Amino acid sequence: MHAVTFLQDLAIVMIVAAIVTVVFRQLRQPVVLGYILAGVIIGPHTPPFPLIADAGTIKTLSELGVIFLMFSLGLEFSLRKLHAVGATAFIAASFAIVLMIGVGYNLGRVFGWKPMDCVFLGAILSVSSTTIIVKALEELGKTKELFARLIFGILIVEDILAILMIALLSGFATTGSLAWQDIGRTVLQLSAFLGALLVGGLIFVPRLLDYVSKFKSNEMLLVTVVGLCFGVSLLAVRLGYSVALGAFLIGAIIAEARQIAKIEALTHPVRDLFSAVFFVSIGLLIDPRILTQYAGPILAISAAVMIGQIVTCSLGTFISGHDQRTSLRVGMGLAQIGEFSFIIAALGLTLKDSAGNSITSGFLYPITVAVSAVTTLCSPYLMRSSDAVVAWFDRTAPRPVTAALETYTRWVSLGAASRQPGLAGKLLRTWSLQIALNLLLIAAIFIAAAALRGRAFAWWPAVPGGFEGMKALLWLAAMLLSLPMFIAAVRKLQATAMLIAEISVTRPAGGANTESLRSIVSTVILVVGCLALLPFVLVLSAAILPSRNVLFVLALIVAAAVVVLRRPFIRLYSRGQAALHETLAQTPPPPPEPAREMPALMRHAELSLVAIGAQSPAAGKLIAELALRTATGASIVGIERAGENLVNPGPDEEIRVDDRILLIGSRTQLDAAQTLLAAEGGKGVIESGAGNAA
Repeated sequence: MHAVTFLQDLAIVMIVAAIVTVVFRQLRQPVVLGYILAGVIIGPHTPPFPLIADAGTIKTLSELGVIFLMFSLGLEFSLRKLHAVGATAFIAASFAIVLMIGVGYNLGRVFGWKPMDCVFLGAILSVSSTTIIVKALEELGKTKELFARLIFGILIVEDILAILMIALLSGFATTGSLAWQDIGRTVLQLSAFLGALLVGGLIFVPRLLDYVSKFKSNEMLLVTVVGLCFGVSLLAVRLGYSVALGAFLIGAIIAEARQIAKIEALTHPVRDLFSAVFFVSIGLLIDPRILTQYAGPILAISAAVMIGQIVTCSLGTFISGHDQRTSLRVGMGLAQIGEFSFIIAALGLTLKDSAGNSITSGFLYPITVAVSAVTTLCSPYLMRSSDAVVAWFDRTAPRPVTAALETYTRWVSLGAASRQPGLAGKLLRTWSLQIALNLLLIAAIFIAAAALRGRAFAWWPAVPGGFEGMKALLWLAAMLLSLPMFIAAVRKLQATAMLIAEISVTRPAGGANTESLRSIVSTVILVVGCLALLPFVLVLSAAILPSRNVLFVLALIVAAAVVVLRRPFIRLYSRGQAALHETLAQTPPPPPEPAREMPALMRHAELSLVAIGAQSPAAGKLIAELALRTATGASIVGIERAGENLVNPGPDEEIRVDDRILLIGSRTQLDAAQTLLAAEGGKGVIESGAGNAA
């Protein structure tokens, strides 16, 4: 019976969504609005009777929509792009969140709400909706522009800061004060999760996809990618984070794989299906009676969200060094609230005070949903009008004002260029980041070991020594797994100490004792750094720390492992580091080239067959990576491989040694292509001829 109910609800959702979407397409209105209106039409609050029997099922499907939307955002917004806009995203997101919390708190005080309602309202208004913005930008076809990349970066930073904000609100709402120990623990755990996932993912995921792609099966590749997406999303939820964060991160990792073009094409239809369900589910939450009962606060809060986000995000983007045109477009693209606001509002209802009552009032959640709906309805129109607003600003703003803004932008850009560090500064920054990353990986291992403490004892209750014995085993396992990172951190610390000593002790100042003074400085830095690792390990392993005598024995075992396995550990770490550098250093494949229109295959086109040798620069590359048509004008129309013929191969096909490549083009184009394919050891042209290509 449940299966029939599920199919009925899903059928109603998709049928009504399809009808309303077609109407909105005809009216040239944003399709997101059609989805939300469809949810209102079939929702439980719309008379004469509800069409959805099990709203919980639709909510589950909407979670799938969030996962696929964020996953697709990660595919388009790779780690390279995130690094490029990282500073701007952090400044703008932090600036907007702090100011919007103040706006929301003071607005709640104006309404006469209790203090905790005001605090939660500020948090609710401070985070924009990632899924709504992504969908709106896709519909407008502006995901590739600079302001869109900045918006995506700000949204990701806001989501990360929202996770921290939820942890802070949980402690503040129940105790009335902020526990800095809890804040530090939350930051450390989140940083360890991000560091471990990104490093491990960049090392293993592209190689896994390379292996799967060799089978030339779209089904196998799609199942593998979706499995990775769901697995990492589930891991994020199990660790107390959002599915959106996990889906985005694994998408950004997969974006570094060579098969990214094919993966995007395979996952796009699945994402569109479930994203429609997600926006319909937002409409299901809208109660028209709430809209009328709290019309005044809803309109006021909606206006505060749109105006406040436009002003704060625009200012934050401008302060970070972007021009006023880009800043205004960023601000107008972030003027709404969504999924994280729902989570924060629901948190206020679930947290209880000493009397057993909810921390926040019952009206706050439905008001949040209504404000999200209103701002979502306005969001596409704001994005569409951003260019007109920018043009209006350029026309009407006083010339001294625009000149001052342009001067500030140039000053920030010149200042950033002048602050570029020299070689020593770059080395110190690189090594410091590597040390920090190694420590984060160590923290992730110990946090995981502490989380497994109870479950591991349940799996093996007869462990020698009982629960204390299990703690000792987990501590030893965590230390052994962390040894490659510990050794690497000490080596980087040693190199950093030597560089600092060389910079700080110059030959004119040190004279004949220069080398001795440098040795003393570097030794002191190294010893202090190594001693600082001891309390770091003790704090991390507090939950699994064995008794003193057992700890002493285990420390001897670890020391012996360092002596015996030091070189293998160094080689293992070097291989992982090389794999990580290889993934980040490879040139991302260009998008598939659009087919060129050729009249009747051009009567005078020529064909040429070229063999690929072991030293050919084309060997091992995808056709998309080779970009032969862009470089020479010739096209690959066939591949003969081990007796098999591949006709019109796709851009994701790999060129292999001993392949025979069939080219089509003019004589000049074919000569250029043959030179490129047969360079440095290629076997050269096998046969060539002219005639009707048909």
